[in-house]
Amino acid sequence: MVLLDVVYNHFGPDGNYLPTCAPAMFRDDLATPWGPAIDYRLRRVRDLVLHNVLYWLEEYRLDGLRLDAVHAIHDEASDHILAEIGAAVRAGPGRGREIHLILENERNEAGRLAPPFRAQWNDDWHHCCHVLLTGERDGYYAGYADAPAGKLARALGEGFVYQGEPSPHHDGLRRGEPSAHLAPTAFLDFLQNHDQIGNRAFGERLSSLASPEAVAAATAILLLQPAIPMLFMGEEWGSRRPFLFFTDFADGLAEAVRSGRRQEFARFPAFADPATRELIPDPNAPATFAASRLDWDERRVPEHAERLALVRRLLALRATQIVPRLPGTGGAVSAERIGRTGVAARWALGDGSALSLVANLGGAEEAGFTHPAGKLLHVQGAADGLDRGMLPAWSAAFFLREAA
Repeated sequence: MVLLDVVYNHFGPDGNYLPTCAPAMFRDDLATPWGPAIDYRLRRVRDLVLHNVLYWLEEYRLDGLRLDAVHAIHDEASDHILAEIGAAVRAGPGRGREIHLILENERNEAGRLAPPFRAQWNDDWHHCCHVLLTGERDGYYAGYADAPAGKLARALGEGFVYQGEPSPHHDGLRRGEPSAHLAPTAFLDFLQNHDQIGNRAFGERLSSLASPEAVAAATAILLLQPAIPMLFMGEEWGSRRPFLFFTDFADGLAEAVRSGRRQEFARFPAFADPATRELIPDPNAPATFAASRLDWDERRVPEHAERLALVRRLLALRATQIVPRLPGTGGAVSAERIGRTGVAARWALGDGSALSLVANLGGAEEAGFTHPAGKLLHVQGAADGLDRGMLPAWSAAFFLREAA
């Protein structure tokens, strides 16, 4: 399939002439980080977006769209623009084929996940894994630093971690809606993406921040759990090339982005010193872009070739043993934290079989596990001590019990 990332919450700061030729499209009472908010109170603005959606799906016959940061769309109408988009797709191209609309929505609004809105990027899942693998607790990771394995268990079992609880990163405001009733395939999970890497000061990938054993265990969980997995380019072979924040602006805008980018990090302890912030790569320097390009020869290096082989094996297992059983799958039957860094989960798959996971995403052996029923589907690390309730550091094991 081919899906396109579309942005309906703002227009870019460069090459955007709409404020000049159609200033009425923007609100003068609301601003976004990218400039004045788009005025969705106007029918003609709503129609512009609706026809753009249909343009990609009908003229280019794309299979779906990923809608960027819909939480930044300011629309107070009772019939939200997202609802109108869904209705237009159902009445149009959705009548003859399946269309996949995927949301990025920081608000964790479970109520929006109904066809044709098939899934949401699950930042909660990523943040839990990142804290466990790297120990980082700055910024939005602070909301996952307390018992991250318990939060990961909730993400495995129910999708969202924040389902109405106060969020430390949002000044204690409540975030999210209950999501346990949704199928696992309503969530798109990932260990890395362009935002999570590119918004770092030095664009480090997870493979540069955590041990190979840790990343391999988390990758096995990502690719064999029922939720939809997503890999970032080069992740399949464990690339360590950075993915930096790069732009191609000129003159005043280039300088504003350069200084603004460095000032963003002033609130982080590691960048309190202005001299340290000056080390952050210039987004407009050609070298910043060049450093972010993949090195395809990495795949031939033994450690990267080994990771690529692992990912291929896991995807083959997923394709043959898990995907055919997913239709009709509901939420997890159980999901819990084991000890400090362990998790255990079990899903009743749509064909009546059961998929179980036991994992230890920590650097020390963990106790308290129960050996799942069924045949061993895959083990990452080791599971020799599972009969005694033990799992070594950075290990994960999946078991499949066939339907009766």
